[in-house]
Amino acid sequence: MAKTSVIARNAKRKALNDKYRDKRTELKKIISDTNAEPDQVMEAFVALQKLPRNSSKIRLRSRCVLTGRGRGVLTRFGLCRNEFRRLAHEGQIVGVTKSSW
Repeated sequence: MAKTSVIARNAKRKALNDKYRDKRTELKKIISDTNAEPDQVMEAFVALQKLPRNSSKIRLRSRCVLTGRGRGVLTRFGLCRNEFRRLAHEGQIVGVTKSSW
């Protein structure tokens, strides 16, 4: 089980990411536009730098929804490898069976 402070920090980052996602994409679109004025690009760049650092998508960490573990997370299921294996053996995950050949 991950520390609750680490889980809370990641949740805060997710909330900031959701809040500033649209603004961030608009500013990045202006910056990458080849037909934009240089002054407009600089204004967009400065505005992007003024946004909170934790609002960036790259700062998010995929975590297990059950334990909060940050490593070995299967994004399709939202579970870490340990919990995925445990639940698959118990038959709790639909469509997943232990392989045999």
